Amino acid sequence: MSEIQAVILAAGEGTRLRPLTKNRPKVMLPVANRPILEHVLNSVVAAGIRDITVVVGYRKEQVMTFLNTYPIPLNVVVQDKQLGTAHALSRAKEYIHTTTLVLAGDNYVDPESLRAILDKENALLVAPHSSPGNFGVISRDDGKLTGIVEKPASIEPGSLVSCGIYIFTREFILKIRENTIPESITNRMNEGMQISIVAANDWQDAIYPQDLLSVNKHLLRDVKRSVSGSIDKSVTIQGRVAAGRKISIGPGTVLIGPAMIGEGSVLGSHVCIGPNTSIGSRVTIEPFTYIENSIIMNDCRIGSHSRIVDTIMGEGCHCRNHLSTVTENFGAVCGDRATIGPFTVIKGGVIGNDVTIQGGKILEKEIPDNSLVI
Repeated sequence: MSEIQAVILAAGEGTRLRPLTKNRPKVMLPVANRPILEHVLNSVVAAGIRDITVVVGYRKEQVMTFLNTYPIPLNVVVQDKQLGTAHALSRAKEYIHTTTLVLAGDNYVDPESLRAILDKENALLVAPHSSPGNFGVISRDDGKLTGIVEKPASIEPGSLVSCGIYIFTREFILKIRENTIPESITNRMNEGMQISIVAANDWQDAIYPQDLLSVNKHLLRDVKRSVSGSIDKSVTIQGRVAAGRKISIGPGTVLIGPAMIGEGSVLGSHVCIGPNTSIGSRVTIEPFTYIENSIIMNDCRIGSHSRIVDTIMGEGCHCRNHLSTVTENFGAVCGDRATIGPFTVIKGGVIGNDVTIQGGKILEKEIPDNSLVI
């Protein structure tokens, strides 16, 4: 596979995941305690590709800082204005000299799916989806693409959609004049070019917050049990739990995997961490708190006697005692640095960045950034 190149499109914002993407691009959102982009890079490398170019744009400095830590060298190009996927791909033309795998940096795909498409000339990965109206829906005949319709208003659940993962010849890429890849594909097909379709084995996209929790759950399947640090002898660990260095876990606490806990985090006594939970670094969870199926990002502090389920919490949140989230599609989404007073209940609410909420409130709607709720 060494002759194949890859271009990863990582320039987009991910507006439907606001407020989480106000301060970071979608590709840098953590799932299983690592940026989505890192999981994508790992799959590309595992598929045998080493010549990789990443197109950055929105909040590019964050992405470039992360890419500088990746263990193999990467080419980086900038898309100054986010005009579409084909426009982003065209920014990388100077690095493209052969057949190229093109994929989004904010969708998880497994190496097996990538290997399945690498022996094609011009092709795309497809998969059935329960909400196909959010994607490009494809039509096909005898393994060839016959059409692609972007985000149709009415479509049967389970229809085949494009995964946004392609293999293109250099000739195809050099002909790009359009802004989006589906437009480019349609125009090349009208010129007589054939596009093959290949079924994806394992592909996960995150459009809305509840999707991000699904991807997190999916990737935690592969976590390996590894726990170190200061752990009281009465702590109970069930299943696969990975805990980073310098953690502290108090007496009577129960950890039920799959789950991950970042380095430097402190879990008080009689805390319960349930399955499908990712807790970032330097997080403090006070006694008698229960967390399940959630993503808690770095530097959060969660008060005692809280119950947090189906929730995504941005960096640096401070939640006082007795916070409860109640699931209605999801429990809660909290932006960065939210401060939530005691005895607060959130029912499927979205709390913006830098919001302050006084205690004793029941929240069921979206609270804009920088709000004060009294």
